[in-house]
Formats: sequence, structure tokens, C-alpha cells
Amino acid sequence: MNLTVRFKNPLFWAQIALAFFTPILSYFGLTGADITSWPLLGETLIAAMLNPYVCVMIVVSVANALNDPTTKGLSDSSRAMSYVTPA
Repeated sequence: MNLTVRFKNPLFWAQIALAFFTPILSYFGLTGADITSWPLLGETLIAAMLNPYVCVMIVVSVANALNDPTTKGLSDSSRAMSYVTPA
């Protein structure tokens, strides 16, 4: 994977953030509007990290965000590997 180029792309970071937070909010039946304070956010994140099921769902979700569905396997295409900046 050409992670150096992906790290330069703001959309990549948005996908990773959603891949991390969506399983947490989903499991606890919350929406973004329900997180109204920093302590509540902290408690929710701690509860999520202590739950093996939520951790597995986060890993699966992040793996899906990293995978390029247009290529075979987990690697990027040779063209994508030649990028220096996001195309």
C-alpha cells in the first residue's frame, strides 16, 4: 500500500475517523449529537476499548478503509504505487 500518499489525503483521514467512530456509535446506539461533553466522549471510548466485539469491528472497519477494492489482494496497483501525491 502506498500509505505515504494516503497520509497526505484529507479524505483518507476522514475515512479512518469514520471507520473508528462508526462502530462505536453503532454499538452503543448513539449518534454524534448524543456526545455532548468531553467526559461522555471519554467514557464511551473507554467502554468501547474494553469491549472485544467493538475492537474487532473497529479493526474490520479500518481494514476496509485501507483496502483498495479495485486491485487483487491487499496491495495497491502499480500505478497507485508510483504516485507521490494523491491523484
